[in-house]
Amino acid sequence: MGRLVKIVMSLVVVSATTFSFAEAGGYYPENVRVALALKVPGNPSISYELRPVKLEDNYFNYEWRSDSKLPVIVFHKVEKMDNRTKLTVQLSAVQDVYFSYRQQIKTGYKHDDCQFYMPGFWYRRNLRSPKEAPSFHTSDSWLVREDRLSTPLTAAFSPANGKSMSVIRIDKFDKEALATHKEGEVIVSGETSIGYTGFENVGGMTVLSYGFPYREAPKTYIRKLTLAPAVEAFQSLRKGDSITLTWELAEIDAADFFECVQRTWEYCYDTNRPQPVDTPYTVDRMKEVLSNFFVESYVDNTPTHYYSGVELKTATCDHVDVAEIGFVGRTLLNAFNALEYGTQQNRRELMNSANSVFDTYLQNGFSPAGFFNEVVHYNRGFKESKHSIRRQSEGVYAVLNYLSYEKQQKRKHPEWEKRIKGILDSFLRLQNEDGSFPRKFKDDFSIVDGTGGSTPSATLPLVMAYKYFKDKRYLESAKRTVGYLEKELISKADFFSSTLDANCEDKEASLYAATATYYLALVTKGAERAHYAELSKKAAYFALSWYYTWDVPFAEGQMLGDIGLKTRGWGNVSVENNHIDVFVFEFADVLNWLSKEYSEPRFSEFAQVISTSMRQLLPYEGHMCGVAKVGFYPEVVQHTNWDYGRNGKGYYNNIFAPGWTVASLWELFSPGRAEKFLLK
Repeated sequence: MGRLVKIVMSLVVVSATTFSFAEAGGYYPENVRVALALKVPGNPSISYELRPVKLEDNYFNYEWRSDSKLPVIVFHKVEKMDNRTKLTVQLSAVQDVYFSYRQQIKTGYKHDDCQFYMPGFWYRRNLRSPKEAPSFHTSDSWLVREDRLSTPLTAAFSPANGKSMSVIRIDKFDKEALATHKEGEVIVSGETSIGYTGFENVGGMTVLSYGFPYREAPKTYIRKLTLAPAVEAFQSLRKGDSITLTWELAEIDAADFFECVQRTWEYCYDTNRPQPVDTPYTVDRMKEVLSNFFVESYVDNTPTHYYSGVELKTATCDHVDVAEIGFVGRTLLNAFNALEYGTQQNRRELMNSANSVFDTYLQNGFSPAGFFNEVVHYNRGFKESKHSIRRQSEGVYAVLNYLSYEKQQKRKHPEWEKRIKGILDSFLRLQNEDGSFPRKFKDDFSIVDGTGGSTPSATLPLVMAYKYFKDKRYLESAKRTVGYLEKELISKADFFSSTLDANCEDKEASLYAATATYYLALVTKGAERAHYAELSKKAAYFALSWYYTWDVPFAEGQMLGDIGLKTRGWGNVSVENNHIDVFVFEFADVLNWLSKEYSEPRFSEFAQVISTSMRQLLPYEGHMCGVAKVGFYPEVVQHTNWDYGRNGKGYYNNIFAPGWTVASLWELFSPGRAEKFLLK
């Protein structure tokens, strides 16, 4: 190491009207527990509890000492300025050591009363998630490595106290090092910037725990629904070197968990101030390259023509036999995008293939009851018999965009209109008394999964159908969906089970809820419009909480780091699926609209961060970003110690679904679609 490492560690409290310390939970020596673990390679580590000794006439205010003489000196400097308390902690080695620094701070909250928030990973107690993923089902205390989180922060919210205390890491995150093992005590191969954060139950009271380098306990989460034994990393500190680490601690007033998340997201955003990523790709360039997906993925030797965009190998991107209309294939939305773009660019090949997709789906793409055949495996002769409200809705959404576009071109499609009205009328039959839709069902309308988390996906096509067909039944149905969303998701700040391959807290439920309420705000007026706008804003804060406000470091040799990926603006997926991706679709439009409605510049500024950051992995000749074909945009971007089955941090899974990534980016780069459709 042989050089002075300078990374400042501070715990800061800002003004009392926004963030301030309560006496019970502030940074005072008696509220803090400090420990230092030292490891001799080949031996178990030894942990030493430290106690503060007040210093006089010294740069530092405290030295934290052990009852044993240690080869590391730990100093704290406390500065109080303008209602702020700054703590600088420095560790200096008097001989070569391998260390792990640990710190806890008391909140003064009863643990049984608390709900917890680690952005993009933990909401309340993660009880929507199964016991095979991190949740209170397994333990009431969790420590996680910081790169799992969209902001390296932990907050504990106490409804009984009406307060939330948080600890956030603030640092220059520019180093990562590999370790040969993923569990137990491990020594990192160089320098890392990644520490840990979390919460623990200590004697029935909540403490916030944080330190460096990373730890995960009581389990580490290594792949989908796979918990592994705890891990604790140790880093070398050479004789004469010093290292410091940076955190910030604050306590806010919060009436409920929603306000905790909203105000904490604003705090995270203001603290990290993520800037747009400097990428050379214009929107036109993005679409030009992505359009190659429409060319090379097109399949025309099956009863329904489609774009092969699911279950592809990143190493080849060769066609597979799976045709999927919505999540995750998005064949019909890709067809509409190809048609519109092909017409704009006078590319007859794109226009022909897109029209062929729509024509063959009209003839061969429906179940006996008139629903879309959502997933078809042609080589195996298999059609998925279970329908989902999400895929059906995404199919209807795509076709309504197609029909509206075709009407503008003076082309009519009465058979398509009949088919879509048939599905929409079936929606009305499926809708529950409370306004929700079952997540999954069969052709005979029997319910397979009655969970209501996917309900907002139906709102979009219902609002569009009201506008297109001028049928108020669809608008009333859409309003009923939002009645359910308001009561069961938004007012409870509980967004779950929208993605179809997981049952847990996820980004897509909040993103769809924000978009659904935005759609209704566009077609209503007065107090009703204002109400829907307010609901959209509330859901948007939860969706935003999944998106990264910082850049995760990667080690040399981890491809994503080697090609310079900046993670800010990318969204984590769910508690179960702990990777980042480009799922955004119309969310940037929602953010820009909300920014104007509420004069909130953070929304539009972050929309620009998302828009620029999601351009980075554009695959073209000489810049293929680890995939085999131009324009086949990556999907499972593994940014932390987790994998979907293959490869791990810094790489993709070996199987991916560019069908939806291309569709998502295309909508991101086609702003204003909803407003053009609904306000024309």
